[in-house]
Amino acid sequence: MRAVSVIPSRRQLSLIDHPSPILANGHQLKIRTLDVGICGTDKEICHFDYGTPPADSEYLVLGHEALGEVVEVGDAVSDLKRGDLVVPSVRRPCPHDHCEPCRSDLQDFCFTGDFTERGIKMTHGYMTEYFVEEEKYLLRVPPELREVAVLVEPLTVAEKGIAQMWRVQQRLPWSCPVVPNKGPGHCRRAVVLGAGPVGILGAMAFVAAGFDTYVYSRSKSPNPKSELVESFGGKYLSSQTHSVHDLAERVGNIDVVYEAVGVPRISFDVMQVLGMNGVFVFTGIPAWKKKPIEIDADLIMRNAVLKNQLAVGTVNADRPAFEAAILDLGVFMKRWPHALRAVITGRHSMDAYRDVLLGDRNGIKNVIGIG
Repeated sequence: MRAVSVIPSRRQLSLIDHPSPILANGHQLKIRTLDVGICGTDKEICHFDYGTPPADSEYLVLGHEALGEVVEVGDAVSDLKRGDLVVPSVRRPCPHDHCEPCRSDLQDFCFTGDFTERGIKMTHGYMTEYFVEEEKYLLRVPPELREVAVLVEPLTVAEKGIAQMWRVQQRLPWSCPVVPNKGPGHCRRAVVLGAGPVGILGAMAFVAAGFDTYVYSRSKSPNPKSELVESFGGKYLSSQTHSVHDLAERVGNIDVVYEAVGVPRISFDVMQVLGMNGVFVFTGIPAWKKKPIEIDADLIMRNAVLKNQLAVGTVNADRPAFEAAILDLGVFMKRWPHALRAVITGRHSMDAYRDVLLGDRNGIKNVIGIG
């Protein structure tokens, strides 16, 4: 069967003939791949910044954002059935008995670093016609979300970040009073950095939770992204026309910053205006081999102490984050169907893989349709 892969030793991106998978035990299912989303991680792997093939393979099959349909079911599978739409998670636990997070199905908090990741680290990904997966790493998606379900994985970034935010903010009385028809964050203000798919989906999650939500991005408004943000109730500000101090004056006390841009300069500039008792959630990973930046460390440290601020980093996502993402996609589809569909700005055939992965595609989220 066909698969898109990289061969790091040759610095080569290719469409290859990859063996069709078979079930190895009763807990596995065979999945026909329908959609695979493309993100910055895929492009960095294609530029050979990282990406590690399995130990027994010269190549690594790409793709970690996927939607598929169950076509074969092992005899020990208890919940899923043929015809179900499913999304797979990405990270798999390390083998060490002393790694309590991995033994507790929290491999996103792996202590050893010996985890594997499908399509990224030592395990083939989903950019192929079929794949086999354990039932515990698959989640059913309602049929009505078929056209947008490939967005589940990028939304999990926000879901885990928001879950961590609520957990760490239990350090103080931070929850909003319960008000009918208002979300739990209705008394709080959130700033989202970046208007890529992870930023826009995160902004949707904050708006759905009731936060007064601002997206701070580079491009001047009006533009398609600013119009999209405003269509679901967010507010858009451009860093080209509004300094971080303008941002703080416009927003007021910034309760949470959700960083989804991976650019240290803008991130640490905005950290300077994080509000009283605020929390800063890092999700982006800066590009490799960049020059160090200068920051106002005195101000950032002073604010962290005097304003009781916290910064938390979050990577990958656990099963609850995937479950929350599926539920929230359902909410978004009911509230903002046109906005949610607009996040996917390009659908391409598998034959267009080179242009999609190496080209300079505009838009928000590009998807390769396989099934």
